[in-house]
Amino acid sequence: MEHIATHHRKLIFTPAIRIFHWLRALAILVLVITGFYLSWPFLVAPESSDVLVQGWIRFAHIVFGFLLTSITLVRFYLYFFSRNNIERKSFKDVLSINSWIVQLKSYIWMGHLHKAGVYGPLQFVTYVAISFVALIICVTGLVLYANVYHLGVGGLLADVSAWLTAWCGGLANLRIIHHYLTWAFIIFVVIHVYMAVWSGIRFKHNSVDSIVSGYDYHKDH
Repeated sequence: MEHIATHHRKLIFTPAIRIFHWLRALAILVLVITGFYLSWPFLVAPESSDVLVQGWIRFAHIVFGFLLTSITLVRFYLYFFSRNNIERKSFKDVLSINSWIVQLKSYIWMGHLHKAGVYGPLQFVTYVAISFVALIICVTGLVLYANVYHLGVGGLLADVSAWLTAWCGGLANLRIIHHYLTWAFIIFVVIHVYMAVWSGIRFKHNSVDSIVSGYDYHKDH
């Protein structure tokens, strides 16, 4: 029996984008868990002198903090200079009022979403915003790091760290900013996962499996 193809596939996410996406997801998960623990180390009694648990969790927080910082910088670079321009194409929709209307209507089950690139205008603006949130949370994290570790990278960042700490009104305020931005990440991740699943159900393509395989499937007309 001859098989007749009913869909065609298109590569929308390069291997680099997919790898960095999942590494960033892992980094955020570890950083949120370890960050909340560092703010309230409930596993060790206050009178205990055993700080091994705290040390390992702080170590994990630092390692994955540098991982998130590296990925954030690389993703900014890839957006502007990657040979695959499907993400850059999405900016065209941001400048189009009609594209905004089409996307908003599709979210209330009126018509289908048509995109110039891989993201709709609302997606694009949201991802840009969370990318800058990531950048700020990485910067504040590096400042907090430099206030504790004064050699190596911490030493190199000492002068800039001191200036940013003073500009934020002190170390306490800078910690609060870092903490609030963590909540922005948490809220974004919850909405992002929900919308990724919903989009796959609603539009039958551009779903979660796209960021795994890299391919999007469209029905032939």
